Amino acid sequence: MMVFLPAERFIILIIATLALLDVCMLLLKGVGIDVAGYASLVACGAFLLALGQFYRQVRRNERIAVTATAAGLFVLFTIAGSVFNYLLLPLRFQFIDPALGRFDEALGFHWPAFVTWASQYPRTGMLLRVVYASSLPQLLVILLILGFSGHMRLLHHFLMTGVVGALLAIIFWSFLPSFGSSAIYQLPPEVTEAVPLAVGPDYNAKVVELGRNGVTYLTPRNVLGLIGFPSFHTVMAAMSACFMIRRGALAAPFLVLNTLMVPAVLIQGGHHLIDVFGGLLAFALAYMLANAALRQFEKVQQRQPDDRTLTAGNA
Repeated sequence: MMVFLPAERFIILIIATLALLDVCMLLLKGVGIDVAGYASLVACGAFLLALGQFYRQVRRNERIAVTATAAGLFVLFTIAGSVFNYLLLPLRFQFIDPALGRFDEALGFHWPAFVTWASQYPRTGMLLRVVYASSLPQLLVILLILGFSGHMRLLHHFLMTGVVGALLAIIFWSFLPSFGSSAIYQLPPEVTEAVPLAVGPDYNAKVVELGRNGVTYLTPRNVLGLIGFPSFHTVMAAMSACFMIRRGALAAPFLVLNTLMVPAVLIQGGHHLIDVFGGLLAFALAYMLANAALRQFEKVQQRQPDDRTLTAGNA
């Protein structure tokens, strides 16, 4: 019998719901899928869950158990959530990028001028590209740090914040879709040549086309970031900074990286400035909702002191 803690069961329920929706939408829309590619990723997540069960029930090492389980859930949610996001295409609502661009300009921010100015410093632009690509690896590193150091509640709060934040971003974006500043502004060739952009004109053209026409075949080998507002890169950056700031000296590199993430999101991610504010708001809401859910789980634990999962959770 598999033993999962309340927070783990909550995330498993979300993953199972998304997976069921994914299967239904794949069949209804007739979208092809790279079965072998996704099966290998699912197998990786399942292996980590099995490893967690082994260390929870056989070897009795809860730190390894909770870390392996969290890593497995991270992998499986990422797969199910990504497929679900793609299957929402084509979008049924009008893109809101022009309105977001006007909002930025009202704040005194003009994306083409900002990127053109930044292109004068190509080394900085390349550094920001590395920073932009560090978001997911940072989350995995933090997951390992929190798990192996025994901060179980913090780890579950971290994981649930990411899950809830991703769902909030996907749901909002499905009704009010946007693809970022690079969807409405054209940059001079000399600017994009000076600093190759992670989300450049060609990348964004593919994303906009997907938004309008949908997808006919899904493969993990060619996954594009779809969501403009709220910026999920900002959600991830806020998660990394917030949850690591409690870890003393370990927090320093994460604080530096995620301070740099703001210009990286704007330049390399091609986002509106308002996307960053939206990402911070989504993070704050996800953080509070995840914390409220954990408190509810803890109340249930107090009423069921003999539950086997609680024994594991308090190990």
